Amino acid sequence: MIVDMEPDERDDIMEFLERYKLKFNGDFTKVVNAGKKLRYANQEPRSRPQPFFVSSKSSNYWNPKVQEDIWIKGEVGRYRIRGYGASKPVPHLNDIAFARDVSTVAPNPDELTDINLKTTVGGRFGAKPLGLSMPVMIAPMSFGALSRKVKIALARASRLSGISENTGEGGMLDEQRAEADQLIFQCLSGRLGWNVKDMQRADAIEIYISQGAKPGLGGQLMAKKVTPELAAIRGIPVGIDLRSPSRHPDVLGADDLVIKLQEFREATFHKVPIGIKMGAGRVNDDIKIAYKDGFDFVELDGLQGSTGAASTEVLENVGIPTLSAVQEAVDGLHEIDAGDDMDLVMMGGIKDGVDVVKMLALGADCTSVGTAAIIAGGCIACMQCHVGTCPVGIATQDPVHEARYDLDRQAMNIHRYLESLRWQIAAITRALGYDDVHRVNRGDLVALTPEAADITGLPYAPEHKETRRPLTGLELLDRKAG
Repeated sequence: MIVDMEPDERDDIMEFLERYKLKFNGDFTKVVNAGKKLRYANQEPRSRPQPFFVSSKSSNYWNPKVQEDIWIKGEVGRYRIRGYGASKPVPHLNDIAFARDVSTVAPNPDELTDINLKTTVGGRFGAKPLGLSMPVMIAPMSFGALSRKVKIALARASRLSGISENTGEGGMLDEQRAEADQLIFQCLSGRLGWNVKDMQRADAIEIYISQGAKPGLGGQLMAKKVTPELAAIRGIPVGIDLRSPSRHPDVLGADDLVIKLQEFREATFHKVPIGIKMGAGRVNDDIKIAYKDGFDFVELDGLQGSTGAASTEVLENVGIPTLSAVQEAVDGLHEIDAGDDMDLVMMGGIKDGVDVVKMLALGADCTSVGTAAIIAGGCIACMQCHVGTCPVGIATQDPVHEARYDLDRQAMNIHRYLESLRWQIAAITRALGYDDVHRVNRGDLVALTPEAADITGLPYAPEHKETRRPLTGLELLDRKAG
């Protein structure tokens, strides 16, 4: 409807026209909405603009992380990259429990001497196996993803605790070799840092096929981490993003893998075990190939395994959980009537001795810890592993940032963490009624969720969820002190 215009309104309009030199000789008519044909009687009140992650509040679908992910992709125009592993909840070792209440068993000061934890890995075909003081290894993590100091700290801690360290995909450091009592040398598809000399001074060889954080893909190292020193060790140009091939160029199938395996045996004079590292994908098939091709051991990495850099889509959506992986591996070996001579080493989210015992009870022979070890050694989980400016000097090649890392102190912290695993493993083994950790079995476990029961075939016992909780590391240490 037409209404009268106030004098100051007309003046404002004329001032605007004059300011921008717009000629107008007519008059103005003011038209407003009468509000008689509106669908709603009241207009929506205006609110001040808010960021998407504030206005969405607790939406489950368009939640803050989803919206943030979309917004950042719109800014950068590509997939996102980060470190660590899958963050979404999936069935894991927390979803199974011990059938017996291990918290009721009285402490024993002689647990470490009364319980056998010794573990050998890789003795299938007569090579000298790795001799571990407990069923734990340091998981493969490269010099490149981690700084030189961290690799040396991990090697020292492994020696102090009587277990093995792994070079990961980035070549072997002289200092790492000197500190580690037992060192696994890993061969990547890009052959980065790979040479016969280092093969012959390793205690085991491992062929990298893939990892749990990104099955089917090769390693990824961002340009800022490719320093002159790192480039020299890996044999690559300085200062460019490194993406390793997704497969070995000379391995097109199982037959080629047999040939490569025999090449490695001849190069090392058949003295050291040869293993294979696989990300958990088609585990039921892959484990059969590994066994029939003649590997001494398999390191199998589940979805919860971490990495230094990968796309978030791959981290969250490719691969299967560690709990599913161990079950598929055990089932696959059973289907071909395989013996127990090829050792199965499980990794991917192993955080404490409770997880180690559960994994052995499910059928693994040994475990590897990676993320837990670097957390013990100072990692603050800031999720910036790929950037190259790690604030605590762990996931960096920058000398200023690496200088913040106290090698001697953190090596001892990692060692003490490993020793806490030892106490947990021994205490739980004794509480389950055994004097040897390798006697634990599926009968000692129950599933707490329908999903875990379906994956593992364990009896579903939800009543254990509240009444029978595994001891934490601090509780086990308190028992030891008592």
